[in-house]
Amino acid sequence: MLLKKEKMRRLTDNEVDYNLTTLKGWELDEHESRINKLFTFKNFNEAFDAMCSIADVAEEIGHHPDWYNLYNKLNIKLSSHDVGGLTMKDFELAQRIEEIIKTSKPKRPRI
Repeated sequence: MLLKKEKMRRLTDNEVDYNLTTLKGWELDEHESRINKLFTFKNFNEAFDAMCSIADVAEEIGHHPDWYNLYNKLNIKLSSHDVGGLTMKDFELAQRIEEIIKTSKPKRPRI
């Protein structure tokens, strides 16, 4: 028996505002109904490694980012196109991206 995939529900403005408070540096683009963040890495290889890790997570949860890479910069934009706005999948992926970036960018030791 095949289970019907449940459609995600578009979040209300209040739900979007609340969920944004849980993510550092992510901004709401109200005109495009999406959240976005620009990440800057040490070099292209570091940016590309992060993209590969994010791609694995995106496949795992079945939600894919719109992203743009220019050398060491990675601009990520999240939206649920099928509902014309933001869903919890966008915030789940943003949180997972934050975890990936945090572990892929080692902190400099303090002297």
